[in-house]
Amino acid sequence: MGTGMKFGMGVQRSCGGIAVVMAAACAVAVEPSGELSLELVADGFSRPVALSHAGDGSSRLFVVEQDGRILIIDDGVVLGGAFLDISTMVENSANEQGLLGLAFHPDFISNGFFYVNYTHDPAGSGPDVTRVSRFEVSAGDPDAADSSSEMILLEFEQPASNHNGGDLHFGPDGYLYIATGDGGGSRDQFQNAQDLGSLLGKMLRIDVDAGSPYAIPAGNPFVDTVGARPEIWAYGLRNPWRFSFDRINGDLFIGDVGQNDVEEIDFQQASSAGGKNYGWSCMEGDESPDFNPCDGSPLTSPILVYDHGEGCSVTGGYRYRGSITAFGGKYVFGDFCSGRIWFASDSSGTWSAEEWANTNISISTFGEDEAGELYVVDLGRGEIYRFVGPSRPVVRRTSGRRVQPAQNP
Repeated sequence: MGTGMKFGMGVQRSCGGIAVVMAAACAVAVEPSGELSLELVADGFSRPVALSHAGDGSSRLFVVEQDGRILIIDDGVVLGGAFLDISTMVENSANEQGLLGLAFHPDFISNGFFYVNYTHDPAGSGPDVTRVSRFEVSAGDPDAADSSSEMILLEFEQPASNHNGGDLHFGPDGYLYIATGDGGGSRDQFQNAQDLGSLLGKMLRIDVDAGSPYAIPAGNPFVDTVGARPEIWAYGLRNPWRFSFDRINGDLFIGDVGQNDVEEIDFQQASSAGGKNYGWSCMEGDESPDFNPCDGSPLTSPILVYDHGEGCSVTGGYRYRGSITAFGGKYVFGDFCSGRIWFASDSSGTWSAEEWANTNISISTFGEDEAGELYVVDLGRGEIYRFVGPSRPVVRRTSGRRVQPAQNP
């Protein structure tokens, strides 16, 4: 397969009179939003993997560190104490394990509830587990959680240490969505992604405001399917490391990490009734691997794919809905290995993507603040950047490094 970004399912673009399906075939990366750049907001974090806000009007940013801590950035200042420290409960001995996701309840300002996704090593010699838990903010300090308030919602075994997914978000319907990997190893060796009896390789949807510890939404697609887990909203995923909802229309974007060849962005309109099969492991992006033939069941194709000439691990992002007009409505995503960042647009259901920058950032996640401004997180350097428009100065590190759109070599 050739190198580069594909648009939808092979929609061609023209570059210098030659029809190609790779954005990288053009000599210069298109800069679709003017003089955008990234400004350094804060640094000094240890393996940051997620960034969120509480939706409480405080404008605070919450940064998740993989070893089990959540720190707060308040008005550009990193507060000294941890908002939450559960590092003694988190299993992070393998590269893809740890405290991996954070979501605040839509009514956090009133109930103080927030939810985390982490890997845990239970007592005994059994396998590690994924644990989804609820915590509460402390009564006397809005910048500190009550670490003793944990209520475990969901726990399931992980047969291997990789492909844990880990992201979680509240959807526009008020339900909690949870991304799970296929159980790890390689080639979906445990055959979980297509198994509706397993929670692995799925997008789950639960109601945390009913039941004990949760209820199943009546509209979940497999509630009446014999042998299926009713929590499942969608399936056929390998390692959906990062996903997001469009804050305006509720559309769902999923960045699903590929195996040897293809990275993909999956999509679901807000009006969907769920139940979509995104194809893994009989499909890897838009390719059919030779180890698990498809059985003819209907599949939902990704809206964007790229091969490993452009990177090796997609980091799903957000559809930008902030204040930079020229940036508005573009879906922003990147690659952890290559540091490339792309902007994608939709034209009557056909998606196209343009490379904005080829950076040296180890992109672990993107994040939004309360105003819809977009951030990108560097795992290795422990840095948080924000997209800014031409009217904003770029904040430089002491080394003078900054990140701006770059031409392809």
